[in-house]
Amino acid sequence: MSIADSESKLAEPYKVISVNNFSGLIEKLNKISHAENISKLVIGVSENNMAEETKGFVRALIEKTNLKIVLHDETLTTKEAQRLSREAGVKQKKRKRMEDAYAATLMLQSYLDES
Repeated sequence: MSIADSESKLAEPYKVISVNNFSGLIEKLNKISHAENISKLVIGVSENNMAEETKGFVRALIEKTNLKIVLHDETLTTKEAQRLSREAGVKQKKRKRMEDAYAATLMLQSYLDES
């Protein structure tokens, strides 16, 4: 999972975290939110089965944290991140490694722009 953050109206990549299950992800997000004084998470939702899986994760997250959760459409953010990275001349190896972080940043920026 990739995380982007914002202290104003500009999103930026924060970090990529690796976990094996929802409970591990919830634990890491809880630690990060406490350490960084985060009160709201904007979580990207895509389509079809992934959307249902994300909504299940969000229900579990709400039960175990005090964070405000906002869902935002992330459809095609990975493709857009790939396109922008290619246009910016980012080397393929770095593009692959940072693809999810760039997509998370685009999704958060879209949310901020609409707020």
